[in-house]
Amino acid sequence: MKPVALSSIALSSGSAGDGDLYVASVSVSGGAAGHGRVSGLARSDDGALELELRMPPELGGHGGGTNPEQLFAAGYAACFHSALKLVARKARQDSDGSTVTAEVGIGPINGGAGYGLQVELVVSLPGVERAVAEELVAKAHEVCPYSNATRGNIKVDLKVA
Repeated sequence: MKPVALSSIALSSGSAGDGDLYVASVSVSGGAAGHGRVSGLARSDDGALELELRMPPELGGHGGGTNPEQLFAAGYAACFHSALKLVARKARQDSDGSTVTAEVGIGPINGGAGYGLQVELVVSLPGVERAVAEELVAKAHEVCPYSNATRGNIKVDLKVA
């Protein structure tokens, strides 16, 4: 695995881990403001992703681009939706028309000494009984790699729409 540059800090682990099925590599370089969160550019090593990063107005920025919280929300929603489809198929439940919306919040933690995230996943499974849908969502939360990565680290609320 190539080193991943994060706002001019290069990190290299040599390998993401034994048994990886896939490794994504994205580099962020600072723009006019000198760091990625405010005016950076995110590029994947395969060229499929190239995004301008901008601080949202709610955090004092000008907007006009995406931000790390939106990217995390997109990744988590996509991953959770995949896990949901998997567990629904195994349970022989119809997941057609299902959606997962991830809302990612950022705010101070530890008395303001740092910042943390919290997530709310809102899942819609039209045509599936609520009790069954809740069971599928709980199972998807056990299967989803993002859920496994965040478990015990950040607050994740699950809601069935």
